[in-house]
Amino acid sequence: MTEMPLEHPRTDWAAFADSLSPVEVIDEPVLVKKRSRDFFWYSPVLNAQLKKCFGDLVAVPKTPDEMCHCLQRAFAADVPVTLRGGGTGNYGQAVPLKGGLIIETTKMNRILEIGEGYVRADAGALMADVNAALIEQGWEMAMFPSTQDIATIGGFVAGGSAGIGSIANGALREKGNIIQLKALSLEAEPQEHAFDAEAALQIHHAWGLNGVITEVTLRTVPHRNWIGCMATFDSYRDCYAAGYALAAAPDIGCKLASTVEARIVDYFPRLKGHLREGRHLLVSLVPAEDMDAFRALIAAQGGHLDLAMSDAERQAAKLPHVFEFAYNHTTLQVLKADRSATYQQIGVPDPSDADAVAAAGAALGDDVWQHHEFARLDGRIAAFDLPIIWFSDEARLREINSIYEQHGHSVADAHTYFVEGGGLKNADYRHLAWKKRMDPKGLLNPGKSRAWEKVKHLSAEEIEAKAKG
Repeated sequence: MTEMPLEHPRTDWAAFADSLSPVEVIDEPVLVKKRSRDFFWYSPVLNAQLKKCFGDLVAVPKTPDEMCHCLQRAFAADVPVTLRGGGTGNYGQAVPLKGGLIIETTKMNRILEIGEGYVRADAGALMADVNAALIEQGWEMAMFPSTQDIATIGGFVAGGSAGIGSIANGALREKGNIIQLKALSLEAEPQEHAFDAEAALQIHHAWGLNGVITEVTLRTVPHRNWIGCMATFDSYRDCYAAGYALAAAPDIGCKLASTVEARIVDYFPRLKGHLREGRHLLVSLVPAEDMDAFRALIAAQGGHLDLAMSDAERQAAKLPHVFEFAYNHTTLQVLKADRSATYQQIGVPDPSDADAVAAAGAALGDDVWQHHEFARLDGRIAAFDLPIIWFSDEARLREINSIYEQHGHSVADAHTYFVEGGGLKNADYRHLAWKKRMDPKGLLNPGKSRAWEKVKHLSAEEIEAKAKG
């Protein structure tokens, strides 16, 4: 059911904006509407549900103290609060279903500390800026999203789960990747809470429902000289098999392995003339010292290495980063040309079985084009399909999901704005227990959790007991 913004008849927004002084506010309706959107339009289902959901006012704090002031005023006025970083989420994470105050974090953007194997930054720091600062000191992010140029580090932790680097370093949730999160509660006197290591998972991937992340400390790894590689294959089955072989190769320190059907590659105009026409594509990042082993692997798998460039060579050739043809940037490349496309998130049951992946592709029909990413989860290689789907209606989407499931694949629905509806699947009562502690009035990003409405009358301890039951 579509959620619509609630009216706030008792809120004098001009007076409320004045009460936020000296914090910068944006009240121009066009700009407020712009900041009420993220990349939910990747889904025609979400686009229909969320395109008329807007906030009433935007605040842009520059410091944790200014953030605290915004939260105090919102609590006193019973105003819903939605946090926004770069707005790169695909599920409406940053869309205010109930109207109210949008707090944009992009000016809380200091890089606070770079140390041995870690970086500490304000939540609004751009991932690209953090990575650039790290590389100057011989480090790099353990993983980052393909949207790093506009994604914030706090938004990545609040709404993301994996990215470029996850093939080597796992998902964000894996031990050691998130070192510490600091978050403010939404109370009369907001309190700062520090969540270390495992405790940080109570705040991670909760979409800002249960605390306002102000500072993030993430694991870093030594910087390597990465070569952006693109290899092509005559069949998607062989391309996928090569992707798995690369992910599993003990002698290649791969940072990215993404396989893309030829039909999708046709939507990459900036690669025209650099790749063999009509072939299936393996996109990867490989350390310079491992390139001989990589070339041997591609040849053994029946592929052809079309492109291999250092970052300096790429810039000289005026080409995008190779990771802009991976993860959901692949979807974006298609959407730039045709907005009738969408996607889904599919887990592969046995990543080593290329024949089964090909069989699933054959069963899906001509309106589903495969695109797989490889990662390492809990120490094991995992693969997931982010297919291009040519949307007709929701019934066909459900049919596509069913076909995947018949082939043993799992579906994490990309067409729902509920935190429990996608990759999370079920209610996370640990998240909701902390929501009760950090957000007693339920003002943070309201409407995004089905389960909250059923447990909000309980104490935090009673909610947490459901996780143990």
